Amino acid sequence: MAADSYSISDLAREFEVTTRTLRFYEEKGLLAPVRSGNSRVYSSTDRVRLKLILRGKRLGFSLDESRDIITMYEPTTGNLRQLESLLAKIQEKRTVLEQRRKEIDSMLKDLRQTESMCLEALPKRSRKVAGRAGS
Repeated sequence: MAADSYSISDLAREFEVTTRTLRFYEEKGLLAPVRSGNSRVYSSTDRVRLKLILRGKRLGFSLDESRDIITMYEPTTGNLRQLESLLAKIQEKRTVLEQRRKEIDSMLKDLRQTESMCLEALPKRSRKVAGRAGS
């Protein structure tokens, strides 16, 4: 195998994903290995695309969102459209996560207040038992 080509097991091992995951990305049109007999041979481009797909996944992007951004790659234009789209998606995800954090913080506050009220309402003897159960 050439220095800039990879087997399915090479990529699975390097990126700590299953070979099934790689085949799934291939089915979705995200990776395009060539066939050598029964084997898949991935190029350095496939490797970079996989890296971007997994980064997108960590950032909360769907596969479709990742595909859209990856396919905008245009080195002759400095990837301006791709970068602008990526920035817009990042800002959108950040806004959603910040809103979720506010909701979670509010829920945690309500839970603490309700727990406090319940503990205060219990007789002293039961409070000790309830306090230990939550520990």
